[in-house]
Amino acid sequence: MQTFQLHPSRFFESDAQTRKVAHELYDSVKDLPIVSPHGHVDPKLLAENAPFPDPTELIIIPDHYIFRLLYSQGIALESLGIPTKDGAPVENDHRKIWQIFAEHFYLYAGTPTGAWLAHEFAEVFGVTEKLNGESAMRIYDHIHQKLQSPEFLPRALFERFNIEVLTTTDGAADSLEYHQQMRNSGWLGHVVPCFRPDAVVNLLAPGWKNEITRLGDAADMEITSFKNFIRALEVRREFFKSMGAVSTDQGVASPHTHELSESEAEAIFQRGLHEQASEKDAAAFTAHILMEMARMSVDDGLVMQIHPGSFRNHNQRIFDRFGPDKGCDIPLQTEYTKNLHALLNKFGNEKNFRLIVFTLDEATYSRELAPLAGHYPALKLGPPWWFHDSFEGMMRFRERVTETASIYNTVGFNDDTRAFPSIPARHDLARRVDANFLARQVVRHIIDMADARQMVKALAYDLVKKAYKLD
Repeated sequence: MQTFQLHPSRFFESDAQTRKVAHELYDSVKDLPIVSPHGHVDPKLLAENAPFPDPTELIIIPDHYIFRLLYSQGIALESLGIPTKDGAPVENDHRKIWQIFAEHFYLYAGTPTGAWLAHEFAEVFGVTEKLNGESAMRIYDHIHQKLQSPEFLPRALFERFNIEVLTTTDGAADSLEYHQQMRNSGWLGHVVPCFRPDAVVNLLAPGWKNEITRLGDAADMEITSFKNFIRALEVRREFFKSMGAVSTDQGVASPHTHELSESEAEAIFQRGLHEQASEKDAAAFTAHILMEMARMSVDDGLVMQIHPGSFRNHNQRIFDRFGPDKGCDIPLQTEYTKNLHALLNKFGNEKNFRLIVFTLDEATYSRELAPLAGHYPALKLGPPWWFHDSFEGMMRFRERVTETASIYNTVGFNDDTRAFPSIPARHDLARRVDANFLARQVVRHIIDMADARQMVKALAYDLVKKAYKLD
């Protein structure tokens, strides 16, 4: 049996002086509450507060970070129990799936997924041996036994993780029934929705017309014109705010913004309703809706987030069989200076407007994003996202952004997770990275310890609360 434990100095520099400072900074923030302002945890999980079924259902099946790497090594998603769109049979023996995962666990060495899983196993579940083919069933049984206890119910873990706020991601027409169920239960956990209108914004998305009908039903109006469409979005934003929402979010291929005339917007919308919209129409419509969403945010105060630069569902075969969010979205080269010009010129100086921009294109950090955030009062930079949510990725972000924008034009950390037990692991890694980055600056006498203590707390807690208006 190979024993397993986390090293207390993981992710810190190897030289003794920097490591000592990093430890001191990390120790000052490691127990701060977690503010998770953007993620994809299913609210049903916390509304029903039912026991997690088993380790495979909890850790493997919902997490595309895990199964995309297995797929890259030739392991079929069917063999991992990933549900198909048409309900075709897939492997349902969860012990067998766990065995496959364990035998290939070596693949995650040196990856952020490996770091998160190590933290989950050790800190959340108390696993003391290394996961491999030989130990697979012992560890499975150990975790499974833990999951049957009251201490591992979702709400108990929420409280154990010291989560102060958790934001889910919800479609524009979503009833938010599980958020209401949580409210009605009297549970004091702070879980709020985030308004994401992607399904009704992309004219070329499959089922767009059906989503427009759903939006109309949710807003209690018939949507036959662009004017009614905009009004329906405003009505739904008001409802989300009444349920505690503080933000909106849009995933777009390009952050291009451009304002159309009323007649142009109406004409494109009508072509969409008649299934005659072109790719050019869809791009222009999205660019205009970004402007409209910014206008609405100025009016209602909801923080606007843009997640651009992903070629969604790059692997058509996987999309056709399993649907979206299956680990085959790939980054695109993305331009921000010109694309955001129209939006920032119209709204970037407004005091009641907050725009948080993310990127998958690291080349834009120092060239475009840091200079933009270092000027426009409304613009803040989201943390490294997706493929860059890693030790090296976060260090690159801090190195390329801090000098131009300062940490105070960034928003701390978002875990952006679907895997509930990974939340504390992701925040712990981010706090260690920031402590390490600031320790390097202290040792080189760029900042002093008083500055560093203030900055590490800001990065772990203060900035996210301010950015998302949670303070």
